[in-house]
Amino acid sequence: MIRRLPFLAFALLLTAASAPILAQTPAQPASAEQRAAAMQSALADANKAAIAGPVDQPLLDQASFALEKGLIFIPKEQGAALMRAGGGSIGPNFVGLITDPKSDWLATVNFIKEGYVKDGDAKEWKADELLESLKKGNDEANEDRRQRGFDTLDVLGWIETPAYDPATHRLVWSVAVRQHNAGPDATGSVNYNTYLLGREGFFSIDFITPRATIEARKPIARQLLADLSFVPGKRYEDFSATTDKVAAYGLAALIGGIALKKLGLLALGAAFFAKFAKLIILAGVGVLAAIRKFVRRGKPAVDPAPAPVALPSDEGTR
Repeated sequence: MIRRLPFLAFALLLTAASAPILAQTPAQPASAEQRAAAMQSALADANKAAIAGPVDQPLLDQASFALEKGLIFIPKEQGAALMRAGGGSIGPNFVGLITDPKSDWLATVNFIKEGYVKDGDAKEWKADELLESLKKGNDEANEDRRQRGFDTLDVLGWIETPAYDPATHRLVWSVAVRQHNAGPDATGSVNYNTYLLGREGFFSIDFITPRATIEARKPIARQLLADLSFVPGKRYEDFSATTDKVAAYGLAALIGGIALKKLGLLALGAAFFAKFAKLIILAGVGVLAAIRKFVRRGKPAVDPAPAPVALPSDEGTR
């Protein structure tokens, strides 16, 4: 039985985006008042639609996600509106959002139905070249951010270089991002990207967290991936070479240009952690009242972002 979580108020992990925009870009950037109003509406809708674990959450006709106790799932429509209100954008592959409302991380879920992705090139890729591809794609996405009145982002480097497990058909990689004008001492945030390959395409779970917390939260991101499974008939091993479509690109594309254009990489990003810092639950208090309080004060009624900590080798849940 699906349970819905009342009184959910998001002080969002939403700001930047790299995927194509679904709505037309406005001629002029939205005002602060317009953005606040959009946030109010998106938060109220997300609150009504939120699904609370534990529950097995179907994902299209492809997979099931074992949503654990304490986590929530925001469906596609409400999740997309929430991301847009925070400055992010999504592509047509977006499925929904997953988060722990008592914490300060968020994960986007995408499914790309473009066929069976061959994984043979995993042995040949070069991390430096893949990172350069990501940076170039981010430069293009920054133009959209400027037009909509949001800060641009910089891709700083690898948090975790790409690693693929051919036995489970899972891919993991991670980069650190930061607001361009934040200064060299700003902590920034991390996009921790995980993928599961299937017969007709692949799922991507993009885990976003403050950079200061990533080492402790890598197990959370990996557990989210472990909780995702294709249904029988849609699994990677169910592929038929005689009847099934093969994707036009290989595994390396999931780290380069395809990742930027199709998956919504950096769809959520660094500016959240400079402004909002945490997700909160309001026990017995309506969402709109909380947002009005936020707007009236001109600042979030949440704790500041955690202080940065040293990361092993300066690299980029539960």
